[in-house]
Amino acid sequence: MKRVSGFLAGMAALCGSVAVMAADVSPEVVAGATTVDSAKAKELFDSGVVFVDVRSDKDWTAGRIPDAVHIELKKVFSEETLGAEVKKGDPVVLYCNGHSCMRSSKASAQAASWGFQTVYYYRDGFPAWKAAGYPTE
Repeated sequence: MKRVSGFLAGMAALCGSVAVMAADVSPEVVAGATTVDSAKAKELFDSGVVFVDVRSDKDWTAGRIPDAVHIELKKVFSEETLGAEVKKGDPVVLYCNGHSCMRSSKASAQAASWGFQTVYYYRDGFPAWKAAGYPTE
C-alpha cells in the first residue's frame, strides 16, 4: 500500500509540474491578432511591415530582426509608444523569444484592445527567425 501511495504522490507531483510548464508556453492564438509563422513573417518583413521587438534590453542587444523597433514590454510598451511607431490602421508584427516567451502574446492582445487593426502575432519569434537563416542584426 505504501508503494501505491508513493507512486500516486509522485504522479500527482509530476502532473503538477507539467501543468506549471504548460502555463509557461505562449498561446497559439491571441484575440484580435493573426498568428503568423516564420514564412509569413518573412513575407511581411519583405513588404515593409513594421516589426516590434518587445523583448528585454539584454535580448535586443544580443540580436534582432533588422530594422525592428524596440519597445520593451514591461517598461516601455504603451498605446502611445506603439502609436508613435505605427498608425492604428497599419499592419504591425509583434515578436519576442518564441513559445516560451509570453511578451509578444501580451503585447498583441494589448495592441488589439487599443484599436490597432492589423496585428500580427509572430509566436515563433526571434529564435525561429534566426533558425530559418533570415537576416539578423
